[in-house]
Amino acid sequence: MEFRMERSALTDAVAWAARVLPTRSPVPVLGGLLLEAADGRLRISGLDYEASACIEVEAETVRAGKVLVMGRRLLDVCRVLPEGAVECAVEGSRFSLAGDSARFGLSVLPFDDYPALPPLPEVLGAVDAEEFAAAVAHVAVAAGRDDTLPTLTGIRLALDGDTMTLAATDRYRFAVRTLAWKPGQDGVSADVVISARRLTEIARSFSRAGMVQLALDGGSVGFELAGMRTTVRLLDGRLPRHDKLFAMADPVHAVLDRAPLVEAVKRVAVVAEGGNPLHLTFSSDSVLLQAGYEDDVASQRLPAALGGTDELTVAFNPSYLMDALASFDAPVVRFELLGPGQRAMVTGWASRADAADEAARPVHQHLLMSARPLV
Repeated sequence: MEFRMERSALTDAVAWAARVLPTRSPVPVLGGLLLEAADGRLRISGLDYEASACIEVEAETVRAGKVLVMGRRLLDVCRVLPEGAVECAVEGSRFSLAGDSARFGLSVLPFDDYPALPPLPEVLGAVDAEEFAAAVAHVAVAAGRDDTLPTLTGIRLALDGDTMTLAATDRYRFAVRTLAWKPGQDGVSADVVISARRLTEIARSFSRAGMVQLALDGGSVGFELAGMRTTVRLLDGRLPRHDKLFAMADPVHAVLDRAPLVEAVKRVAVVAEGGNPLHLTFSSDSVLLQAGYEDDVASQRLPAALGGTDELTVAFNPSYLMDALASFDAPVVRFELLGPGQRAMVTGWASRADAADEAARPVHQHLLMSARPLV
């Protein structure tokens, strides 16, 4: 096996495939990347028991063949090679990489125990890569981090006609985002849970312009775009439905500019230690943010429009509120409030006029549980 290609292209391809490699594994060969060169193409693939990745790129093939080498070590070498062309070849029991005056040799792993790459499931349709990456980022902040509750560490991906719904919850917050996608046939529907960490990595890696092919079967989900293909095993269980939870009768509405609110939350939350909540006191034309305890206190007032009551005070976990606000791209946010200690909905809007339109349907919703303000 022998091939030649630019260092930057090789490094990018190796890095993309190496994302799925396990940090530690009782099976050493699962730490390897399989490189296959033939007909002017280089195919790099890796897998563990949860996910797989495969990428094909152009390469000048001198001699066709394949080799299995430790993936993370290969990536480290690629990153420090000089810029320019890299010549790679299998020489006996060693895989060599040479660029300019630098030369590296890596041990070759045996193929015998290396499992076959899982096939891509049935392709159901396609979704815009950039929009999909943004949508996954919007909801991933609400996914759980406790591995003892694996289903809650996932993102629900539901397909209904030409609408895709992504949702995540850790029981204290619940984020939902809808977006359009293009099913390959009529009547496509699905409702599965995918690891939030894995799906976030996949979405980021596919965030370049283009349409990502979405494939799904009973045990795994797959994505493919421009020579890149990845699969990940589905999580067992189902996330709770959000429909009834998101139905709020006669809420109080508060509309604010998002960027100043984000800065104010960051500023005031500096003194909110030990789980102390951040208080928001809404009046007809402003909101007062307050946090702290005894002598360590902070406050800031911002313009706001309140509808449905003259004044209302609610309180939130500062980190949860910050995560919710940071997940939005919209310049304006609207709070729908039921009162202290009850559900609160945050939605994003392009303008205050849009936020004031009761008939408008948001595509991105983030539900938080408010705390009871300290007396």
